[in-house]
Amino acid sequence: MSDAAATTEGATTEGATTESTAPVDAAVRRNLIGLTREQLAAELAPHGIDGFRLRQVWHWLYHRGGRSFPDMTTLSKPVRALLEAHYTVDRPEVATAQLSNDGTRKWLLRFPDRQEIETVHIPQEERGTLCVSSQVGCTLTCRFCHTGTQRLVRNLGAPEIVGQVMLARDHLDDWPSAEADRAITNVVLMGMGEPLYNFDNVKAALQIMLDKEGLALSRRRITLSTSGVVPMIRRCGEEIGCNLAISLHAVTDEIRDELVPLNRKYPIAELMEACRTYPGVHNARRITFEYVMLRGVNDSDADARALIALLKDVPAKVNLIPFNPWPGAPYECSTADRIKRFSDIVANGGYSSPVRTPRGRDILAACGQLKSASVKKRRSEIIAEEAAAAASG
Repeated sequence: MSDAAATTEGATTEGATTESTAPVDAAVRRNLIGLTREQLAAELAPHGIDGFRLRQVWHWLYHRGGRSFPDMTTLSKPVRALLEAHYTVDRPEVATAQLSNDGTRKWLLRFPDRQEIETVHIPQEERGTLCVSSQVGCTLTCRFCHTGTQRLVRNLGAPEIVGQVMLARDHLDDWPSAEADRAITNVVLMGMGEPLYNFDNVKAALQIMLDKEGLALSRRRITLSTSGVVPMIRRCGEEIGCNLAISLHAVTDEIRDELVPLNRKYPIAELMEACRTYPGVHNARRITFEYVMLRGVNDSDADARALIALLKDVPAKVNLIPFNPWPGAPYECSTADRIKRFSDIVANGGYSSPVRTPRGRDILAACGQLKSASVKKRRSEIIAEEAAAAASG
């Protein structure tokens, strides 16, 4: 919808609603961000907002990124006043924002219940990737991942998932824009949490991201990463249809049981069968297998050859990830020579195997590092607050 068309048609809606615009307590006003088209229609219908006016609201929320109702100038004044009285367009609160030496940005985001997650933007020459979280904490306990050492607190709701994208667009001045000019061209659900254990909220959030009149990302620009929740993989393909990434990291059940404990429930054979039958997978739309390089654990020539055999009949590519260590980590990163040798073997076996360049290490924004520092900081703050309360009491 063009702005000119919206302005012209919007003029016919002036005074179309008689709903009371008496202000509602801010604490009970509902946030419209994160509502799907169907949910938004159901929410606004009792106020007489439907049809073209509903499309105008959607356009302002998700295409224009409107941050306040008075600024939504193609809506009639009565409609703006009504929306202002009953609703908000809140993004998550930014607790801290960090900028890496390599241009990577990391936001520590805080929700009304004081829980926190982190979101990362990685700029590259031809793309800008936003790494989005799906849970506070993590369901899983992958031993190589510092994020996974944190307990699961709760799932994120669709508004909290969509809110990460919208906040990043706010900060990157990315509203609205042609796809070629976007600061955010790709979204990966590779932040905190296991997306397939929060399927319904992730699906709702992705519907908004994929809507051509909403955030307008294409399916080929969205990747969901899972550690291997086998029963949900087919449903992901059928109901969402985005790109799939598998956190594999080992070629035997013995090693993967240690690195990714979920493997004890869904072993490699079951996982690979789910990948072979993933709806829509073909040579032009391959599954990405993520493989963290751990010295002396999973990085031998034999492991590389076993990986090639494992991927047989699966349209696939492999992302090799140098391990990002932390103090007390139980593993070390493979040497550069060993990683190159491993990559060469896999590539010669017919599978693309680029080595991911670590980004944002200096601000703990690299793979497997999200929120580790912020959790420690917040724990210290809570201890200090409790001590102060006890002293004053």
